[in-house]
Amino acid sequence: MPSGQRHPGLHLGLAYGVGVLVAAQSRITGELSQLLGGSTAAGLLAAAVSFGTGLVVLLLVVLPAGAARSAARRLPAAVRDGRLAWWMLLGGLGGASLVACQGLAVPTLGVALFTVAVVAGQTASSLAVDAVGLGPGGVRTVTPTRVLAAATATAAVGLAVSGRVSAGTLSVGLVALVAVAGGLTAAQQAVNGRVAVATGEPLVAALVNFTVGTTALVVAFAVSAGGSRPNPGDLPPPWDRPLLWLAGPIGVLFIVTAAVVVRTLGVLLFGLLAVAGTLTGSLVLDVVLPTPGTEVTWRVVAGVLLTGVAVAVAAVLPVRGSGP
Repeated sequence: MPSGQRHPGLHLGLAYGVGVLVAAQSRITGELSQLLGGSTAAGLLAAAVSFGTGLVVLLLVVLPAGAARSAARRLPAAVRDGRLAWWMLLGGLGGASLVACQGLAVPTLGVALFTVAVVAGQTASSLAVDAVGLGPGGVRTVTPTRVLAAATATAAVGLAVSGRVSAGTLSVGLVALVAVAGGLTAAQQAVNGRVAVATGEPLVAALVNFTVGTTALVVAFAVSAGGSRPNPGDLPPPWDRPLLWLAGPIGVLFIVTAAVVVRTLGVLLFGLLAVAGTLTGSLVLDVVLPTPGTEVTWRVVAGVLLTGVAVAVAAVLPVRGSGP
């Protein structure tokens, strides 16, 4: 019996735990972006640093490990014999597109509306991804319970950030673009899980993910508008500001965990748990290490609790199988 079936509680905890770490990752990447000037190009460079350091960590782990190298060599065969479609190797574009949208959309939409659009797109796409069986766990039928869980999670995030929505021009096109990027992250988790199953090694899935994502972000930074574009030489060295270089390793933990547990939990339940963890982590950071102007309100606390309700609704379904 697969370990996920024997210990589904462990996979639930891992999904929630990496969500908590994502809150720290976001804080680190945002701080690095501000340190580099806060422009769109600075955001792209900060994201490229995150992906790039993650890639370096993976290379240092995969290359010395014989089992991981052997698994990586099985990847071309998996594509040739049809176990993997070639486009399933492009999951890293999902994460890269979301990070790119941060620099493009946040200045106009604000962080709050951006977050709601991401979660709405991610949860809706998770339903579709599970329904077509894109993930390694097979088809998970769209039911009223699943739809209710996805809608509750989106409402929870909307409530949590409602006090931070600033007045301004609402760009429907930008909201739609961000929602699409959020949806791509759900597909990313599914195809990464496929790569992990086909090669027998989650680290290979993460390596492919970070290679594609790093390449995309470096190209995006290279073609970004000049003028305010920061110089990579302005990056603080790791020995001077080590915390600013931890976003990549956190990303590795997230991708590897997702590749392992999405087969057991499905894309929707994994995504809801990660969102719940991220909101919880953000709340803790806002209390313990608040940024200037941060205020913890009843809306934030209520949003975190409501996200827990969404997870509970989704978790009443069988952990494996197509659902009721």
